[in-house]
Amino acid sequence: MRAIALIIIIIASIPIIFLKPHVGVLVWSWLSYMNPHRLTWGATSDFGFAQIIGLVTIMAWLLSREPKKIPWTPLSGLLVAFTLWMSWTTIFALVPDDAFETWVLVMKIMLITFITLALIQSRERIESLIWVIALSIGFFGIKGGIFVILTGGEYRVWGPPGSFIGANNALALALIMILPLLRYLQMRARSTWLSWALFAAMGLCGLSILSSYSRGAFIAILAMLGVMWLKSSRKLLLGTIGVVSLVAAVGFMPDKWMQRIETIQNYEQDSSAMSRLTMWKYGFNVAKARPLFGGGFEIFPALEYYPRFGLQLCRNRQSIEEVSGDCILKARASHSIYFEVLGEHGFVGLALFLLIGIVALRTGTRVIRLARDRPDLQWAADLAAMLQVSLVGYAVGGLFLNKAYFDLYYHLVAIMLLTRLVAERSADPHRADAAARPGVPVSGVSGQPVTAP
Repeated sequence: MRAIALIIIIIASIPIIFLKPHVGVLVWSWLSYMNPHRLTWGATSDFGFAQIIGLVTIMAWLLSREPKKIPWTPLSGLLVAFTLWMSWTTIFALVPDDAFETWVLVMKIMLITFITLALIQSRERIESLIWVIALSIGFFGIKGGIFVILTGGEYRVWGPPGSFIGANNALALALIMILPLLRYLQMRARSTWLSWALFAAMGLCGLSILSSYSRGAFIAILAMLGVMWLKSSRKLLLGTIGVVSLVAAVGFMPDKWMQRIETIQNYEQDSSAMSRLTMWKYGFNVAKARPLFGGGFEIFPALEYYPRFGLQLCRNRQSIEEVSGDCILKARASHSIYFEVLGEHGFVGLALFLLIGIVALRTGTRVIRLARDRPDLQWAADLAAMLQVSLVGYAVGGLFLNKAYFDLYYHLVAIMLLTRLVAERSADPHRADAAARPGVPVSGVSGQPVTAP
């Protein structure tokens, strides 16, 4: 029944997408983040529904009167430059066949990012996309949170199998990134029941993050909550609720969870932590030897290149998890978005990657300043602030996870740029005619938010 229902929804959405191409971005986001096909059985569980919707969206966009150009700003320029640079380094990749396969996947992610920039150019569309992303990923956080309560946190929470967020660490990072989005939706909620429902969803997602047993996620959620508190206008109330909720959640978790978190202090004795440091060293060595191009996509799993870049293969070791500072048994991932980009695309690639994040954060600050003393733009200030919190969560959580090409991150960067675009159009009286252009209406005021404690 699930497979039939999914197919019906996909088929029914296609004519709507041809009439309204921006709906294609929403459907693609639902398929990519929630992965509903992974919740079915049979052939549909591996079927490329997202690719079909992506092609339909592109066709509908090209045939429509929607804008055919992306907004040109320093941030969009950096996204283009990073995309071109990844393509350039793929030409010189040390593992060309594997690198090309990954390049195709990454280019699909960047393509939908640019299509989002072209089609989601209004407040209504931005908020629709926020709802889709938050609920698609939040579904697993809510379901996982209920599971944690029923089992006392004894088991790890996982995402949909075979997806970008299937692993416990990846799901935890995604939930950290959407918690601020849920907070934004709560801030703008018009009804008390919806506000409280979103508050409950945030709590359940928080439990799922803790029950990932990810130490990196624990550090990231602390950083994210700290920045969210700084961005709040009601610091005392939010701080009190945050501390009480965190203490209660940590107290609810079993002893084995606390024992794992405490290993952060003794990382030298932890094989998992040492393997991360070893792979970071490898990524740096690759970039140092090939500073412009790096090793290209998939250089980290290429075991045959380890000796060339200063990593010796271990001999006569009993445990497959055992590593030392210069010795490793098996191929491993980069375990860091920063060393992943550094090793694969060199110092130029890392500089572009870092600049995207920095400029995105500064774009949020610009929106907040623009909205000052403008009640009609308060929504933009709230959204920009929460997007900044999400980006900080990604920046901290990504230090310990190889998710440099996470589509959610680039989508949030695009939403930040679009929020600035819509806010500037609304603030400029000489461009009031923007509302008459297809897909670019001037935003209005949604009314006073109802904020639950």
